[in-house]
Amino acid sequence: MPEQRRNASGSAQIQLIPAPVDGALDAAEETVDLLLDTGRAPGEVLVLTTGEQHPWAVHELSFGEASYWAQHDAADDVFYADISASRAGGRPVVVVALNGGDDKTLPQALAGALARAGVLLIVCGDPARINSLLGASA
Repeated sequence: MPEQRRNASGSAQIQLIPAPVDGALDAAEETVDLLLDTGRAPGEVLVLTTGEQHPWAVHELSFGEASYWAQHDAADDVFYADISASRAGGRPVVVVALNGGDDKTLPQALAGALARAGVLLIVCGDPARINSLLGASA
């Protein structure tokens, strides 16, 4: 069962989905499927990765940055980006796949992901690491 809590500022709800580093991307995908299956509009979901880019992002970036970011700006589908992509704007739901990354920079990156989440931040990864990183970002 995922852990849920409110962040200190009382804005977006935080939900933790336990997953190993090599399974965080799969957990994020399953989470997106569940969100869509339960009525969430695709344009309301932003998926961020902390390690390797999501395969969709890699594919879309192969057509160039302009095309990639035009899809983000259109906001009519789920958008996938690296957690450090400052151009990725907020959406009601932000899903983070903790599939790598540096523990020194991730607390700030997770704080940025929380700031982008209007209603819900879902972090998929190792619960102990997530709690440590979220605690460090507070």
